[in-house]
Amino acid sequence: MKNKQLSRLSLPVAIAAILLCGAAIAQDAAPAQAAQAPAKKSVAQQKAEAAKAKTLEQVVVTGNTATGGLKKIDTSYSVTTASAEQIKMANPKSTADLLKISPGMWPESTGGQTGANIEIAGFPGGGDAPYFSTQLMGSPLYGMPTLSFFETTSIFRLDDTVDRVEILQGGPSVVFGDGQIGATANFMLKTGTDVPSGSVGVTYGNENLRRVDGFFGFPIAESWYGSVGGFWRTSDGVRDPQFAADKGGQLTATLSHDSDNGTMTLYARQLNDRNQFITPVPLIQHGTDQFSAYPGFDPLTDTYYSKAIQHVHLPGYPGGGTDANLANGRGAKFSFFGGNFDYDLGDGWNLSDKFLFDGGDADTNALFSGNNPGSLNDMLYTNTASMGAFNLPAGSATASYVDGGGAVNPNQSVIHQGWWYIHKHLKNVSNDFRLSKELFEGNTLTGGLYLTHYTMNDKWALGNQMLMTNTPNAQPIQVSYVDNGQTKYLTDGQGFLDYGGYNIAQHGSATNKAFYLSDVWRIGKWLIDVSGRVENENATNNVCNLSNVNLDGNPDTLYDNSVPVCNGTYARTRYDKTHPSWTVGVNYELADNMSVYVRANKGAHFGDFDNALRGNTTGNTPPLQKVQNFEGGFKYQSDLFYADISVYHRQFNGLTYQPTNGQGVPVGAQALYGSDSKGVNLAGAVTPFENFKLQVVANYLDGHYSHNNSCFVYTDLVSGTSQCLGINGKQLQRQPKVRYMLTPSYRVPFDWGDITAFVTYTHVGAHTQDQSALQQLGSYATWDFGVVANVQQNWQIRLQGTNMSNELGLTESNSRIFGSASGTDGVILARPLEGREVNMTVKYLF
Repeated sequence: MKNKQLSRLSLPVAIAAILLCGAAIAQDAAPAQAAQAPAKKSVAQQKAEAAKAKTLEQVVVTGNTATGGLKKIDTSYSVTTASAEQIKMANPKSTADLLKISPGMWPESTGGQTGANIEIAGFPGGGDAPYFSTQLMGSPLYGMPTLSFFETTSIFRLDDTVDRVEILQGGPSVVFGDGQIGATANFMLKTGTDVPSGSVGVTYGNENLRRVDGFFGFPIAESWYGSVGGFWRTSDGVRDPQFAADKGGQLTATLSHDSDNGTMTLYARQLNDRNQFITPVPLIQHGTDQFSAYPGFDPLTDTYYSKAIQHVHLPGYPGGGTDANLANGRGAKFSFFGGNFDYDLGDGWNLSDKFLFDGGDADTNALFSGNNPGSLNDMLYTNTASMGAFNLPAGSATASYVDGGGAVNPNQSVIHQGWWYIHKHLKNVSNDFRLSKELFEGNTLTGGLYLTHYTMNDKWALGNQMLMTNTPNAQPIQVSYVDNGQTKYLTDGQGFLDYGGYNIAQHGSATNKAFYLSDVWRIGKWLIDVSGRVENENATNNVCNLSNVNLDGNPDTLYDNSVPVCNGTYARTRYDKTHPSWTVGVNYELADNMSVYVRANKGAHFGDFDNALRGNTTGNTPPLQKVQNFEGGFKYQSDLFYADISVYHRQFNGLTYQPTNGQGVPVGAQALYGSDSKGVNLAGAVTPFENFKLQVVANYLDGHYSHNNSCFVYTDLVSGTSQCLGINGKQLQRQPKVRYMLTPSYRVPFDWGDITAFVTYTHVGAHTQDQSALQQLGSYATWDFGVVANVQQNWQIRLQGTNMSNELGLTESNSRIFGSASGTDGVILARPLEGREVNMTVKYLF
């Protein structure tokens, strides 16, 4: 026990020790270097200078091949950038939640720290994050952007080691890196400097958040620099599960070297973090898009999770069963090692190389919604489909609490939900090599080779329906009943109704190879780029075949009479596809502070282990998904205004469907459909007078499904009848037509420092749950705030809060129900925003 406690404390103690030593080194080193380096400026002075810096003069490295990057005014695409301070001002609840600063991106962060659904305007997603990639120092974190129960922000945490982020949508991203057709967020790390410097901060939040952050950058020798930093935290979460909702930390180090001809940076990161994956909770729906609290369940703070259902044994898990712990949540234990190398070879030649090795576990321990709740009596003795009732013989059942709490009241509201465990072990290695040559003045040609090899080893236990009270911090229920004088056991002693509906083991291995060329030509005020890429993905997935087995041989234990388990044979699927992508962009600088651009691109989305290979035979895997995008933009900055406006037309195809007649009867062979979207994105700011700024992030999307000649058959939960519905022309699911954020801020300078106060008003317009558009999720508005005080040279105090008005806003309803998800009683399972959260940070800078 003592060793476990010491292990838990090792990371925060290591961070604190390193950073305290760093503070001492910095204080000792500063006088010795005073003659060599300019005096350090106060945080207040740095912030004031940063506020005056021209946003369009910022250099971005994502989406271009220019040595040292391009100024934003010169990019013929829209890219959102945020410094370390701007990241904090955005009040992100997670890495995915930060993406809200990019207009047109819609991260659903109501599921917790990890596992977010990330929607991108004009891309028909609907879950996970297939059209989004996370990069660290320009290298993608994994060869595929998403897998079942995995998206790449799940293995990345924000802390004080992050220097900035660049978020690019479409455009040139189809050619570079992993060729993402949707959006890419590239996070750049802080490195050491000539003057030792850093920070140590502690944070406390009203959800019992306790966190320590720190960073220390330092010189090692002439032109050699190092840095180390990270965080550790524990939190009960806004939705308290009766154990730590979030617990863990991260440690990052860099080593960099500058020379006359180039730079080199090596970096390493260790992440060990576990996070509650938040389950939809019950609400009452009024009309089509109005919602209120379900009696006894606070939609802002409550959760089904509890100590009573925390620890379970899952007999259906591959290999003979396993123990699982809900407190392990959807976390990650991951290691990263990478490097960037840029070198001027002379005579117009430049070389660049980026590599990354990473791997570890990204497991999921979580509840997943099934049917709607109902009273125990109705659950036991009716056949109501909306609640998955059992239709037992009248009066035959005995229901009691698993913990020995006695009989369950027949009027008690109950529900059964899946207790799912997914063990996911991932490995990835990638390298992106570029060689550039200035052919003549103003024209540079770049050739690149991108290689990545990655693997996946999974074991799943899906299903595991557990009967429990429909209450906060639920209690499991066990049920037996008598049928013709024979006792039948509906659940086991843990409350499980089954031991899984899908217990698989799978192993995937893939290699992507891409060659690209990019020519950039500057002619006066014109900047023209033409780029093309050819990529091949060669992947194999082996999935165990399943046979239904009665695990204990007893026909009266109904929960394990037909458990699908691996039978020793495997289905092997090969996937080998090649596709070209291209982009062309033209930028014209109207003035030093104003430019316009147009761009066209075409790209393809390759399949992944779960959403193309698994369940399909070799040669019958789905076709490539493709996008055609046309966009234009205008950028302007003056002392009064900043505006980055883009318009686009995106046409997407490659989704498969079965054509039907008006009754839903299949006709003909499978066909393809997609979407057609037009939209406007805006990032801007107004500074009418000194120290005051109003920032705006806004987008409008007119996106709908197209080329689908079928109707979807589904069950109407209210009438119980089968219905048939076409989706052609329906609004893209889960994507609001209108979203905007307004952030006014005001800085008050004092002799001792400054105070900056800001609020953020966010409006999310009408959005729907699925392709049917029958389940409306309504619109909502939230208020966030922040107050940041910089005191003298070394201290910063930050008070920030989210959803201060306790807005009841929904991002998702029950994803396993097509059409309207509320029953005759108006009860619906959905994911609302978390309630009010306030935290304070005190930071010492040195």
